[in-house]
Amino acid sequence: MKQRKILLTEDEMPRQWYNILADIKMNPPLGPDGKPIGPEDLAPVFPMNLIEQEVSTERWIDIPEGILDVLSIWRPAPLFRAYNLEKALGTPARIYYKYEGYSPPGSHKPNTAVAQAYYNKEFGIKKLTTETGAGQWGSALAFACSQYGLECKVYMVRISFDQKPYRKSMMQTWGANCVASPSSETKAGRAILEKDPDTPGSLGIAISEAVEAAVSDESGQTRYSLGSVLNHVMLHQTIIGLEAKKQLEKIGEYPDIVIGCAGGGSNFAGLAFPFAHDVINGKEVAIYPVEPTACPTMTRAPFAYDHGDTAGYTPLLPMHSLGHTFVPPPLHAGGLRYHGMAPTVSQLIVDGIMEPKAFGQVETYEAGILCARTEGVIAAPETNHALACVIDEAKKAKEEGKEKVILFNWSGHGLIDLAAYDKFMSGQLEDFDFPADDIAEAEKVLEQYPKPEIIKNV
Repeated sequence: MKQRKILLTEDEMPRQWYNILADIKMNPPLGPDGKPIGPEDLAPVFPMNLIEQEVSTERWIDIPEGILDVLSIWRPAPLFRAYNLEKALGTPARIYYKYEGYSPPGSHKPNTAVAQAYYNKEFGIKKLTTETGAGQWGSALAFACSQYGLECKVYMVRISFDQKPYRKSMMQTWGANCVASPSSETKAGRAILEKDPDTPGSLGIAISEAVEAAVSDESGQTRYSLGSVLNHVMLHQTIIGLEAKKQLEKIGEYPDIVIGCAGGGSNFAGLAFPFAHDVINGKEVAIYPVEPTACPTMTRAPFAYDHGDTAGYTPLLPMHSLGHTFVPPPLHAGGLRYHGMAPTVSQLIVDGIMEPKAFGQVETYEAGILCARTEGVIAAPETNHALACVIDEAKKAKEEGKEKVILFNWSGHGLIDLAAYDKFMSGQLEDFDFPADDIAEAEKVLEQYPKPEIIKNV
């Protein structure tokens, strides 16, 4: 009998996170004066225990029992061999996927949401604010806050708020307050609405609102929580790749190719960073972060200093960016519409350790349909981008006649996204390549900031 899934026991769950900052050098985040910021500059936004993780260069960081206890609701997550997909493609490649859809919110996001809620609770914080694109992060933080008794306020990108009402319902079920962004509740939101009352919104705008709401709370008991981009978020997600390594070791496998979809970078980094560590130490592994052609942050945007939000509240981060004023088209992969990429992922792209790929919307849904009809799982629209790349690489393996091992992150299920599948199957979804002139215009905002040093780690 074929072994379709490789499991770990709860006792085999990783007890430490892997910190990529132990193995690479990077440009520092900058303040308004163009000088590197310190931990104290982040204190109004994050609790100091998370700030310590953000700047840590320790390679291994212990996971507290209070976090492991909640993670064990669904972790360790299974690793699957995609036999049916392999057969459908006629490929000699062996395809494995780490399935993150088992979590209560149905995605990888709770891996860091639980950790962030725990550390905020330990620090004495009572309420968290955040933004969400497709709603996966908002629902994950709502779930995590419910586990630790925290209030939660979510600013959801307006186009996703309208497209995905059941994500809002999930957040409300877990006790969170969810509003469409831009909203009239914040100075940043009102400014955007005054310029464009019909804006579809963006993650950058929603981040501005959530940060403003946190720092303006005079009680001092509110902090902001981010679901991607920052180092501590990437750190918490590495439990994915560390589990996958253990599972592959059980069956004597190691990947030739590692793939994940990438919007801000968290699910991709979670799987890829433990293997990037191996590449830094001499292993040969092709690592592909995958994005939409409609929001080509990694494949067409420069490596630059930019704000993580539209209003410019955040520090300047060294990252691939389309400019913080960028408003993406309303494609149905809401989690992949961010203007920037995590600084750590961006640095590894600069280093040549990772090679970004981009796929059109139609091809990704074709991939999602094929995988649903072979492997049985309906993938999130974001995950479909990874699936498109997996299929592309499996076909190349067939052409080359090589038995490659492909590992990818199935970052979440798509059961809350069936309206998008309906549009695809009725022929209403189209590809959108963001025009070069529009990208150039969006990038003009970057010219006012310092240029990051080009650091090469390998």
